[in-house]
Formats: sequence, structure tokens, C-alpha cells
Amino acid sequence: MLDIIRKQKESIIVKLVFVIIVLSFIGTIFLVWGKGSDGVGGSGGYAAKVNGKKITLEQYQNAYQRIRSMYQQIYGQSIPPEMEKMLGLKKVALDGLIDNLLVAREAKSLGIEVSKEEVSGSIEAMPMFQKDGKFSFDQYQQLLKSNRMTANDFEEGQEAELILKKTRQSIKDKVTVSDADALAQFKKNNDKIELEYVAYSPSDVIAEVKLSDAELNDYLQKNQNEFKTQEKVALSYVLMDISSQVAKVSVSDEEIQTFYQKNIDRWQGKDGIMPLNEVREKVKLEAAKQKAAKQAYELAADTLFKNIKSGDLNLIAGKLGLKIQETPLFPANNPVAALAGEAVVVKKALELKQGELGGPVETAKGIYILKARERKAASVPALSEIKPAVEEKAKVAKSIELAKQKAEQAAKQLAAKANLKTQSTGSFGYSAKGDIPAVGVSPEMADAVFKLTAGQAPATPFKVGNRWFAVRVKNRLEAPQADFQKTKEELKKSMLPKQQEEALAAWTKGLREKAKIEINQALVAEK
Repeated sequence: MLDIIRKQKESIIVKLVFVIIVLSFIGTIFLVWGKGSDGVGGSGGYAAKVNGKKITLEQYQNAYQRIRSMYQQIYGQSIPPEMEKMLGLKKVALDGLIDNLLVAREAKSLGIEVSKEEVSGSIEAMPMFQKDGKFSFDQYQQLLKSNRMTANDFEEGQEAELILKKTRQSIKDKVTVSDADALAQFKKNNDKIELEYVAYSPSDVIAEVKLSDAELNDYLQKNQNEFKTQEKVALSYVLMDISSQVAKVSVSDEEIQTFYQKNIDRWQGKDGIMPLNEVREKVKLEAAKQKAAKQAYELAADTLFKNIKSGDLNLIAGKLGLKIQETPLFPANNPVAALAGEAVVVKKALELKQGELGGPVETAKGIYILKARERKAASVPALSEIKPAVEEKAKVAKSIELAKQKAEQAAKQLAAKANLKTQSTGSFGYSAKGDIPAVGVSPEMADAVFKLTAGQAPATPFKVGNRWFAVRVKNRLEAPQADFQKTKEELKKSMLPKQQEEALAAWTKGLREKAKIEINQALVAEK
């Protein structure tokens, strides 16, 4: 956060970052030290309880908004919901509050404190309070005042933050990188290895898959949604063709003028809006179409309304002088040719109960009145009806299992130093990305095999793409030990931060495991 302040000199950015820091300190004071609201934020709802102590909804929301603001500063824009969900910001916010409570409690038991001088020194070092590279007491007071915060509250918040930081650092300070760890990393970075492997993909073994009817039926029952038929409807309907009604409609000069004015943008020419006298016939035709459609719809609606209880489409068709058309059963995703493209008609049809009339539905083709002549609910056919389809999918699923099983068996054989027909990767060095010649990209495999010596094999196979690989180290070309001695201390130094973070994470995890934590799952659920 301080980096942002250094890079962005505009006062509005400084103020924004300061507000985030203030919210952080306020949250720490209330959450960790119990200042205000009896340390629990009132008796309302809660985000979590840690050893009986509440993290209130307000504390959680402050932390959540603080994290969102920081990410928005990083990306320079608002965070899309899908990215927020991917980042898990709600969980991150709550986990941070829980961890702070646990660390603060542990700080007391460890007797960790900070002096007034440490608090003052940390505040004076904050760039937002500096002028010409030096701490400015006037600037400090002005920023606090503009954010309605007293110096005492801010300093208490900074004290709490420093205690958390100091406690975590005390765990990190206990970490040392051993010679053995450094040597292992050196060998990982500099050795070259060659793997021999056996690989199986579903396509390699699918011909071996034989399934009984009992197994196919079991697969069908466990995967019913894959084979469930869609609900279907058979319609009887009448269609009123609006175009045939246009010639019967007359429009007055006033109606033409009104239609022209209401749809003025439709008469755009290369030199602007064309005057009515130039487009009069076109306007008249369009106005007649609209009037015919309105009259036809009103007639259809009135006729349907008066006769809907009868359920008699023949009666309605007779009154409108229309011919009834019928369809066979069809699903929503595959309507009959006559209704192709008529999505609103199909949607309405599937909403009707068997024997029910519905409509009117207006489309570009005209106005429909519908009757659901027959309905067929979605169902799972018997195996005998769809056996080829079930067998095809079941064999694919079984081939995936079989490929893994064969790779697991091969892994055991390679580990037992059995002689198998294998392929070779050729010699290669370690890649953090996990690039392995002839295999593909697998960080998991790369990390595992570079811990082994020649002749050793991981106990389990690795999945890379759609293939399973059982591997064994065929050769290992070791880097000279003299090179290790030259770079050992520098290597340890580079390894230390990661090991410190791992130690801190393990320590915090241990605190969580010993604590009684109750989380309001509905609150942090990603929707």
C-alpha cells in the first residue's frame, strides 16, 4: 500500500489510501482489543465466532470493502463479479479477521509488546505524513482531522497492527534454512534427470472395456440427467396472417401524420429527415400494417377470452374464419418446421397444460392462438430403448477409470524395480513451470521426480492432460558439489522468505485447529 502512495502523488490517491489504512486500524482496535461495542460489535448478527468472541457484520463488511478497494487500486477499475468470485474476496476478508484475532491472543500469551517509540517511529515513516522527505506534524494532524479521527485512536490502531506484525515476525525469525534443504534445492536447480515412463489414455484402453447389462443399467441410473428426454408438446393452433388484413384497413390523413411523427427516425435520407410528401406512400403502408396488427390482435384476444373456458379451438377458428393446423410432439430445442424461429410460440406452448388454450402470441408471421393437444413429461427411457447411447458413454467413463488403474499398477511395478517396456523423456533440467519433454506440463510431477535418485519412482501416477503417467528416474546427472559450496549461503538467503511464509502459515493453521471457530456460511457464500 505504501508503494502506491510513493508512486501516486495526487492528493486524492493519498487520501483514499489513508482512508483504507484508517479503516484497517479501526477494525483492528475494535476486533482485537475490544474497543467500542463491548468488543463484539453489539448483539446483532455476526460473521464468525472465534472462541466465543464475535466478528460482527460491520467488521466483516469493513474488511471486505477494504480488500475490494485495494484490488481496485491495483487494477485501476472496478472488479467484475466473476473476478471477485475467482479471487474469493469474501473468504479472504473473513479469514484475515479470524487470523488477526488468533494472532493477537497468542501475542498476549507470548508477552509481545511494542513501545511508544516504535509506534511513533512507524507513523513518522509513513510517506503520507511526510513533507519534503520528513515527518510533518501539521500534515499528520490535518489528515487525521479530515478523516474525523483522533491521534489517540490512530496510534492505538497502529500499536495493534505492530503487535500483529511483530508476533508474526517472531515466528518467521525462528526459521533457518538447513544445509540439507539448501543442497536439495541446489540439486533441483542444477541436476539433469532422465525419466522412463509408461502412459495410458482412455483411447488406449477403451477397446478392452466390456460392460454387462447390469453395469449399463447402473450407469444409466447414476447418470439419468444425461439421458433424460425433454418434455414435449403437440399443438393445435390457428395463425392469423396480418399481411392479408392490411388491404382491408383504411388510414386517415391524421393517422398518417401521427405515424410519421412518432417514427420520424425511420425516414432518414442522405440529406436528413425526408418530408412527409416524399415518403407518404411508405408511411401509409407502415401505418396500415400497424393498424391491421392492432385490430387483428384485439379481435384474436377478444374471441379467445370469450371462448377460453370451452377449450374448443374449432369454435374459435370458426369465428375467426381460420384453419386449424396441428403438430406432432416436439421438444423446445427441436420444434417442427412450421414453428422454426418462433421461439415465443414454443415457449408459450410449453407453458400450457394438456387441453389448455393460450395466446394470443404475436410474431412477424402473424398472431397465434394455441391449444396444447398433448403433453409428454421429461423421462428417462428404459435401457433397452437407448442401449447404444448408454453403452457409448459408459465405456468412455470406464476407460478413464481403467487408464488410471493401469497407470497405478505400472507405478507400483516401476517402484518395485520391475522391468517394463517404457519410453524415455531424454535428459532435462528442472522447470518451475513443470515442462517435461515428451510428457507435457506438470509442476506436480517435476517437483516429485527431482527429489528422487536414479532408479527411484513415485508411488502413484500423474495425470497430464487426459493421460496418466507412471514414471521412474532412469538417470540423474548431478551438478558438482564444489559449485554448491560456492553458492550455499546465497541460496539459503533466497530460500528463506518462502520457508518463513510456510512456517507462518503452518503456525497460523495450528492456531485455527486449536480454536473453536463458527462461521456464518450464508454470509461468505459466493453467489
